[in-house]
Amino acid sequence: MHSSSTARHAGRMPAVGAVVALAAGMLVSVAPAAHAAAGATLPFTSVEAESAGTTGTRIGPDHTQGTLASEASGRQAVRLTSGQRVEFTVPRAANAVNVAYSVPDGQSGSLDVYVNGTRLTRTLPVTSKYSYVDTGWIAGSKTHHFFDNARLLLDRDVQAGDKVAFQATGTQVTVDVADFEQVAPAAAQPAGSVSVVAKGADPSGNGDSTQAFRDAIAAAQGGTVWIPPGDYRLTSSLNGVQNVTLQGAGAWYSVVHTSRFVDQSSSSGNVHIKDFAVIGEVTERVDSSPDNFVNGSLGPNSSVSGMWIQHLKCGMWLTGTNDDLVVENNRILDTTADGINLNGTAKGVRVRGNFLRNQGDDALAMWSLYSPDTDSSFENNTISQPNLANGIAIYGGTDLTVRNNLVSDTNALGSGIAISDQKFMDPFQPLAGTITVAGNTLVRAGAMNPNWNHPMGALRVDSYDSAIDATVNITGTTITDSPYSAFEFVSGGGHGYPVRNVTVDGATVKNTGTVVVQAEAQGAATFRNVTATGVGAAGIYNCPYPANSGSFALTDGGGNSGWSTTWSDCSTWPQPGQGNPEPDPNRDLAQGRPATATGSQDVYTPGKAVDGDANSYWESTNNAFPQSWTVDLGSSYAVRRLVLKLPPSAAWGARTQTITVLGSTDGSAWSTVVAAQGYRFDPATGNTATVALPSGTNLRHLRLTVSANTGWPAGQFSEVEAYLAN
Repeated sequence: MHSSSTARHAGRMPAVGAVVALAAGMLVSVAPAAHAAAGATLPFTSVEAESAGTTGTRIGPDHTQGTLASEASGRQAVRLTSGQRVEFTVPRAANAVNVAYSVPDGQSGSLDVYVNGTRLTRTLPVTSKYSYVDTGWIAGSKTHHFFDNARLLLDRDVQAGDKVAFQATGTQVTVDVADFEQVAPAAAQPAGSVSVVAKGADPSGNGDSTQAFRDAIAAAQGGTVWIPPGDYRLTSSLNGVQNVTLQGAGAWYSVVHTSRFVDQSSSSGNVHIKDFAVIGEVTERVDSSPDNFVNGSLGPNSSVSGMWIQHLKCGMWLTGTNDDLVVENNRILDTTADGINLNGTAKGVRVRGNFLRNQGDDALAMWSLYSPDTDSSFENNTISQPNLANGIAIYGGTDLTVRNNLVSDTNALGSGIAISDQKFMDPFQPLAGTITVAGNTLVRAGAMNPNWNHPMGALRVDSYDSAIDATVNITGTTITDSPYSAFEFVSGGGHGYPVRNVTVDGATVKNTGTVVVQAEAQGAATFRNVTATGVGAAGIYNCPYPANSGSFALTDGGGNSGWSTTWSDCSTWPQPGQGNPEPDPNRDLAQGRPATATGSQDVYTPGKAVDGDANSYWESTNNAFPQSWTVDLGSSYAVRRLVLKLPPSAAWGARTQTITVLGSTDGSAWSTVVAAQGYRFDPATGNTATVALPSGTNLRHLRLTVSANTGWPAGQFSEVEAYLAN
């Protein structure tokens, strides 16, 4: 059995509840006027570390694959070294906190916790054990899954306005976001239930409780298995689970430690799993292993609710019969692959009100392998930081619904939502009937696809392996801060299959990096009441691939505004903020462009030199001159002037860097534009050096080679700016 879906993302296309808003770094409820609120109703309130007080260093924003900030919520976080802290203002009454964090590979440690200045006895453990996942068999993937989550009961109540601080004690820790929650007391045992402890389970976690769980399930047929507060260790999976309720005292109290909880190919159903945690020990992704909370079938009329699912490969990988299954109000964190995948045969399944963070593949997916998923839905889920694939993906199936979900911060090989006929393997059931995509909110969704060498939109409709002939209705969509495009229509396998029968009705697009509509397939779509503001390059990119495969017709259904222009040159891909007209001679051509280097030191990556922030910087590998930094300007320009910067802080002492300027029009053949010479950077004069380029210089690729630096044994630039004007 193919155990997860990211192997699907090896694209071959050549280059050519509540809506959550960030208000002072806090997740708050905002009800859009056009449709019901998107996302889950959550028992916690999240606060971004970059909005908190800190003695550490804020990193990001960054959308570059493989960087720590690109996987962070909001694309920003706070890095703490030993003795540094981040202090959150508590947004609500709480007695517990969950923290998303990252530590360097191979390291573990803890954070000291302070409440209103008083250090708690308990610390928050941090580890890289479950992070830094490599999936070399997936084309275009890099090491990813940098973050993890750790939770702590504070053993006291804190009120809105109180201060909770986390301080590094040795290990460098990057803190991303803190979830503050008022956890209810542990629930009492239901009358008539069968306790696993009574059957011999060990709540200390020392003994093996597998057989006790099996015996309790056998004894409680038609009734309830009770999992009291405690930690229980299972050494193998449960099967034959049917006609029973498995219930805990609450996800913060009853904890089962296993990497394979239920693994069965069939069940007569009526299984209800609720109100406890299943926490695994999955540290890598092995697609042939069923390292999942539920693998296979729970049977008809079953449910999963109130669960905390963490450190597994997949939360739920569902095959067989699961008719009318309800999966609601769960937290699924830190899976190395999918959060939930309905892998064919799903009928009437409702996945709603769940929170998913830090998935290593699609957070939610329906994949119609062998038989179609039908009449099933993903509704009112909140998804944050899927770090390899899509937030929500529909791969084939009939009469499916994606409604009122909130998806943010997708990365590398995914969109916020993908509606696709990518099959991965046969027998596959393509999209059919009506696919309803309604009321969804996508924030910072979409990514640069390293296989295609250009991006995927926040919402993608993809005729990857076959034509899309289903009716696809996309209504009431909000797309905010997409790094690239808002809506994409593509035949990602490079076959040129058409995308037809699509209607986009009612959408608000704000601050999209490139275009509103990215059309790269033949076919047609109708747009009504789509309004856009802050469009980066042009309204429409309409360049079907292959070039002779036919045209894509955009029908104006009325009520559209803010995106009437069309990108004029199909030989170049628009870059964020790069409009059609000739660039302003005084506009920095390098800002936001892709940058690379022969080496980088720690988090001081090449993109820091083109991010528009003079306080962040690139630093090359130390003690290894010469080192080169390169930027692709996207098109050939008659560049006349470079402005090189170091951070303006007086802490950056004066220094001289010996720099050679090289240029190329194709990225292969390089010529020297300005021979090596020393450039003085002095904080007394702004830590800036200007380089005049000879008349007649035309280049697309700009390279700066640093062979010496009197202030540090590495090349360093906080900004490299390129201008047409002298």
